[in-house]
Amino acid sequence: MRNLQQWLDEYSESHRNLTNKRIHWLCVPAILFSIVGFSWHLSTVMTIVLIALTLLFYARLSLPLLMAMSVLMLLMVLLINWLPVGSGFFVGLFVVAWIGQFYGHKVEGKKPSFFKDLQFLLIGPAWCMDAAISKFLPNWRKRLVEQTA
Repeated sequence: MRNLQQWLDEYSESHRNLTNKRIHWLCVPAILFSIVGFSWHLSTVMTIVLIALTLLFYARLSLPLLMAMSVLMLLMVLLINWLPVGSGFFVGLFVVAWIGQFYGHKVEGKKPSFFKDLQFLLIGPAWCMDAAISKFLPNWRKRLVEQTA
């Protein structure tokens, strides 16, 4: 089983172009938000189960990542409940964000990582979280590397 750093390193291999990175930093969270939002409108219980399973995946990789992603998921759920939009908004956001993702990979000249392994669909949000937190907490990556070593 790969550790978190191995997952992030492999994901980074097809995300080196600055334009593609910027697109992913915007579109990956938008896709996650749209999935949570759409599923929340379908079934709150189903969404909670999906979030719990996703967080279990992150817990196996890293406790600091689990905490960060838990906060993100909570904020997303709160925002979804606050926004006065229906499921159509989340479907539209999902489609637009995926178009952005595929455009980014066209610019990059490499296939999306999830074509090789579907687990990369969960690594994408972790990769974005890693990049975001690293900007604010200089010891974040050091902690992740120590934990996965």
